[in-house]
Amino acid sequence: MTHAGAVEPVALTPYADLRRVEIVVNPMSGSVGPKAAGECELLLKSLGVEANIVEAHPPHVVEAIETAIATLPEVLVVLAGDGTARSAAAMTGPDGPLVVPLPGGTMNLLPRALYGAGDWKKALERALREGIPRSVAGGEVDGQPFYVAAILGSPALWAPAREALRGGKMWLAYHYARRAARYAFSRKLRFSLDDQAFRKGEALALLSPLISKAMDEPSGLEAAVLDIDNAAEGFRLAAKTLFADWRDDPTVETRTVKRVYASAQQPIPAILDGEPTQLPREAEIRFVQRAFRALAPPRQPAT
Repeated sequence: MTHAGAVEPVALTPYADLRRVEIVVNPMSGSVGPKAAGECELLLKSLGVEANIVEAHPPHVVEAIETAIATLPEVLVVLAGDGTARSAAAMTGPDGPLVVPLPGGTMNLLPRALYGAGDWKKALERALREGIPRSVAGGEVDGQPFYVAAILGSPALWAPAREALRGGKMWLAYHYARRAARYAFSRKLRFSLDDQAFRKGEALALLSPLISKAMDEPSGLEAAVLDIDNAAEGFRLAAKTLFADWRDDPTVETRTVKRVYASAQQPIPAILDGEPTQLPREAEIRFVQRAFRALAPPRQPAT
């Protein structure tokens, strides 16, 4: 455990008490590394912020976050992977401390949605300089939260192939791609949007108000129904960034919803904020208007 020293303050956000900051660092996470805690301490010192920095290794990261929350901080900073960022947001809830989830994972969907592209140092500095308390909406599927996007159905099967390809593991990517192509189009989804009649589709993507370009206010989840005819389209949509405008794609139909029921003959493959998972054969997805509070720059209006 270390303590970041304080110097003459620079221009920082007036919207949060930065004398009460807890930081949890997982050096084992994908893009963090063993020097991150020290680098974080130096950055805070240059900004004149004093914080309690805890370095936690798996499997003690969640325990460290729980301990940090128990101290009742104003701001909780988490430098770890996508799953840990999602867990921290869920653990704080709508009335807990302001959360700063830094990009330390593979896809970094939540940090990117809040702070834009860039490394964790840039994201942390933006939060401390420009951040305001932001109530973040999201969704919940089968008891699991998501704050950026959930993808249900065949494109989720392509996620392991995409990640292996990004990591340069060509043979593994080929293996995953073959498996995805074998099973993708035999797993039709049945779903009902806001209690309307059930219909079928290859996949369903649910975008939160955090990244949806269809809404300026958190009024629901943007449901994108994907109609895919072949494996090439499945791989293209799986590889396509969630921050692109789904409405520009000719195979996608969108609408705003608050509740979705989905079912399939087999367990449903899914991706929640970049983390692959498997849902039961029947799942309910609901919109959560106040999921947690983030310390982040103001949201840019949808265009």
